[in-house]
Amino acid sequence: MNSPDITLRRLIPTDAVACRDLRLRGLQESPTAFGSSYAEECDLPLATTEAFLAPDSGRNMFGAFDGDTLVAIAGIGRESRVNLQHKAFLRGVYTAPEYRGRRIAQRLIAYALEFADTLPDVRQVTLTVNAENPAAIAAYEALGFTSYGREPDALLIDGKCYDELLMVRFVETKSNA
Repeated sequence: MNSPDITLRRLIPTDAVACRDLRLRGLQESPTAFGSSYAEECDLPLATTEAFLAPDSGRNMFGAFDGDTLVAIAGIGRESRVNLQHKAFLRGVYTAPEYRGRRIAQRLIAYALEFADTLPDVRQVTLTVNAENPAAIAAYEALGFTSYGREPDALLIDGKCYDELLMVRFVETKSNA
C-alpha cells in the first residue's frame, strides 16, 4: 500500500499536532463533509487528540504522509454496544486539496478497511457522505460500498441543509473465508 512518495500508516499520539491541524483545515475548507464544525474543535486541547490516537483508545486513525507531512486522514471506529459490535464505521476522511486527484484518499481508505476487516466479528463497515459530493461517492463505490439510504437534511451548515447518503460495505465473515 505504500509508494515512494506516499506512506500509509496508523497514527499514534506523537502525530497529534499534524492530525489536529489537518482535521481543523478540513473543517474550515470542507465544512459540508463533516458532522462536526471548526468552532466545536478549534479550542480542544492537544491532549484530546493525543488520547484519541492512543492505541488503547478504541479509535483508529490512519494517515497518508508525503515525507513527514500528513496529507490525508481517515478513521475507523467500532460500535461499543454488544448488539451493534458487528458494525464498524468509516469517518473523518479528508485529503489536503493540493493532494487530491492522486487517489491518495482511496488508497488510505483501502488501507483502513484492511484494518477493519481484521476486527473480530465485524461484518460491515458503514459511512455517511454528503449527497452533493459525487467524487467521494464514486471513490466509496469503487471500494465496495453501496448506498442503502438517504437522510434528508442530515447537516445544517450556515443555514443550508444537506442530505447524506448512508453507505455500507459488507465484510466476508472469517468463518466463511
